[in-house]
Amino acid sequence: ASRSGPPAQEWFNVDLLQLVQRRAMRIIRGLEQHLCCEERLRKLGLEPGEANYGPQMAGSQLSYPGAFPGGPTQFSGLQQKKLDPDSIPSPIQVIENDKASRGGQIYATNTRGQVPPLVTTDCIIQDQGHASPRYIRCTTYCFPTSSDMAKQTHIPLAAVIQPFAIVPQNETPLYVVNHGETGPIRCNRCKAYMCPFMQFIEDGRRYQCGFCNCINDVPPFFFQHLDHIGRRVDHYERPELSLGSYEYVATLDYCRNNKPPNPPAYIFMIDVSYRNINSGLVKLICEELKTLEEQEESSAIRVGFVTYNKVLHFFNVKSNLAQPQMMVVSDVGEVFVPLLDGFLVDFQESRSVVNNLLDQIPEMFADTNESETIFAPVIQAGMEALKAAECAGKLFIFHSSLPTAEAPGKLRNRDDKKLLNTDKEKTLFQPQVNYYETLARDCVANGCCVNLFLFPNQYVDIASLGLVTMYTGGTLYKYNNFQLSSDSPQFLTDLRKDIEKKTGFDAIMRVRTSTGFRATDFFGAIYMNNTTDVEMAAVDCDKAVTVEFKHDDKLNEDSGALIQCAVLYTSISGQRRLRIHNIGLNCSSQLADVYKTCETDALINFFAKSAFKAILSQPLKTVREILVNQTAHMLACYRKNCASPSAVSQLILPDAMKVLPVYMNCLLKSCVLVSRPEIPTDERAYHQQLVMAMGVADTQLFFYPQLLPIHSLDLKSDAVPAAVRCSEERLSEGGAFILANGLSMFLWLGVSTPPELIQGLFNVPSFAHISTEATLLPDLDNPYSKKIKSIMEHIQSQKPYTMKLMIVKQREQPEILFRQFLVEDKSIYGGASYVDFLCCVHREICQLLN
Repeated sequence: ASRSGPPAQEWFNVDLLQLVQRRAMRIIRGLEQHLCCEERLRKLGLEPGEANYGPQMAGSQLSYPGAFPGGPTQFSGLQQKKLDPDSIPSPIQVIENDKASRGGQIYATNTRGQVPPLVTTDCIIQDQGHASPRYIRCTTYCFPTSSDMAKQTHIPLAAVIQPFAIVPQNETPLYVVNHGETGPIRCNRCKAYMCPFMQFIEDGRRYQCGFCNCINDVPPFFFQHLDHIGRRVDHYERPELSLGSYEYVATLDYCRNNKPPNPPAYIFMIDVSYRNINSGLVKLICEELKTLEEQEESSAIRVGFVTYNKVLHFFNVKSNLAQPQMMVVSDVGEVFVPLLDGFLVDFQESRSVVNNLLDQIPEMFADTNESETIFAPVIQAGMEALKAAECAGKLFIFHSSLPTAEAPGKLRNRDDKKLLNTDKEKTLFQPQVNYYETLARDCVANGCCVNLFLFPNQYVDIASLGLVTMYTGGTLYKYNNFQLSSDSPQFLTDLRKDIEKKTGFDAIMRVRTSTGFRATDFFGAIYMNNTTDVEMAAVDCDKAVTVEFKHDDKLNEDSGALIQCAVLYTSISGQRRLRIHNIGLNCSSQLADVYKTCETDALINFFAKSAFKAILSQPLKTVREILVNQTAHMLACYRKNCASPSAVSQLILPDAMKVLPVYMNCLLKSCVLVSRPEIPTDERAYHQQLVMAMGVADTQLFFYPQLLPIHSLDLKSDAVPAAVRCSEERLSEGGAFILANGLSMFLWLGVSTPPELIQGLFNVPSFAHISTEATLLPDLDNPYSKKIKSIMEHIQSQKPYTMKLMIVKQREQPEILFRQFLVEDKSIYGGASYVDFLCCVHREICQLLN
């Protein structure tokens, strides 16, 4: 809508009584279902509540802060008049509408403040002066001009920056600008890098910085005349003048100790304690590492190998040795590296010695009965080795148990369910000892990134172990109760993908803004030594940093709000580079303009990260209250200032935020924010750490999974069936569905699934013959199998973690786990349905307006 016309908004008349009545119906249905589930559990020899069924929420009533006393349940005895679920905003409809209007098209970034297609829409992005939304997405593309306006809306002003995001092959990769020894051109005052926001004046001899307005001289080598509209005649020939994203080759001033960096190295560190040897895991890892040389990116990289249990074993694999040599470091209190020459080697040159070592490791420790392990000294040793070699790098640590051996960083089991729902619950998410925070800081200072592959079968204290991984920009992978036969494909795919990831090492990121606002908070797999520099021992293509901005003055509608993100890093080949991303946003004194350009997916990414950071210092109840409160405030402000007058019983949502309530409810129901004894503490800490590093596309799928009806496949077409809403109502006895959230994938089969589909997928005659033990579909030469496997591969290809497939048959016990992902429904163990939450938010809005 134009500024003068009525604001764009979504009206839908949801009578509160109808909502309440519908809720009552669902409670009755839920109770019936619950009784059925209990009966099924007893038949399986389990007591209800005995197994862990994943994320649940406390309480059978609306367990949200602000739920009114007596709540909607007080109307449960009334006659039911069913509310059509299609009358409330559907995330699927929003996604499909965006695909229909913008899918497959070219999206040019030539206009300041334009809202990009959704993360779920495939399109071709053309950089024409602002960074691609693959690199930067904002919570709103129009900032309010004043801090008072910003406070009034309660809309967080933030950008989610994924600096190394993967660019599809049909889009142009980043250009590299090399100014030789002169280095990148920067503003003398604010140090912003040359970009399309600089205004050339005085016939091209000077330029005005778009960020701080300082007038700078143009270096003689960079001078160029201006055309009739005041633009340089070489505007389109220079990436730094015409594109939103590009790279500079950095000079020696940008290198540690003014020396060119050495190429990064990878160190593989394997836990050879009894359980890992006995399970065959060590042999599996060694076999896989022998295939490293097949991977192009990493073929020239130097590698080192360490094994450990209560002590450390370093290996000399120098190319001229006939046999690898082992050196034992038993003083784990003061770790040192026993050899420099021969530890980090060129894989190609030392291939035969390395392969020899990898063959020997499983045999070397075959008779071990050592079950205690160390952990912190392993990281310390890896860091010291990289430091001695004067290079950055990654540690790949394969670990499986709580480190109880006598050594720095020793941990005890502190998994205490009595702390749930108390003020001390936050301690479960904090590291147990300070040692890990100090270690993380040292790792970042030395460019040492820690990747952790965990294979636990009991509590391992992820809040402590995972901290170093998170702070150093590493990735945490977890395989509960690892079984060689069923879990190997998932683990091996994760390992291969990680080794091949596009990564920047020893990185430092600075976010600059134009006058009037500044970056105040940073969330991600990062470490911050001060308030401005984001330090990352490594940053890969999947990692995103969410940055919040606050006003420090009034913003100007004409000049807008400009953001520049600069990442200084070392490439895999050892070249020091600067990656620059620029984006311009609009500014307005009209609240409607701010609401009109919001992006819900980016908002949820911000809310998730800020909430998951807050639980380290605040009670969960308080964090949940803040989220509900903020949702109500955002929507109440819109209703009060931007919507036409209407009846109190109408819930009015801005068009750009109409699915905010359902997404917010999904966040509130996530296992991190829910205190239930059935959810392992490690699982909650794991999810908390994963989400902190996620980009917008990953949080969107994680909180609102994709549910695809595959029984309606058109085998003659390439089209994938449209997703349906994550609710039990969308399932059918005659249907088959794939559900994926980025970490887990389910294939749900109704009791009356067509026999031809069952035959095509499993090569068995009927539903009863399907085995739910398999974690992969068999390779069959028929259209059903090929099409469904290609759909699964497509979903998988876009996500950083390999999703293990779980086959679920209707009315069988594992279905309870699957149902936790039907996020629009009420959970069996409590946790509001989408309709319930709308009721709750509507009530809050009405109270605020009154």
